[in-house]
Amino acid sequence: MDYSFNIGWLFGGLGIMLAGGLIVIFYKQISDNFVSGVSSYDKVKLFGVITAIFGLLVASNLLPVILTWLFQSMFPRQSA
Repeated sequence: MDYSFNIGWLFGGLGIMLAGGLIVIFYKQISDNFVSGVSSYDKVKLFGVITAIFGLLVASNLLPVILTWLFQSMFPRQSA
């Protein structure tokens, strides 16, 4: 298997991390305008942190490795 670094995954992950960071920074405005207000401040911040962590996995090219490992363990190749 080839686990070479891909620059496309890096830029995609940086974009996802930026989106997660902006969610964490502006969680009050997002919660007040799009969700149910003060009661969801922590939920919106948690979503932003999870998004930033997901972006870190994508940017470091670990997500394709994990997905490849997961699918190969679920669907092993049949040797004829």
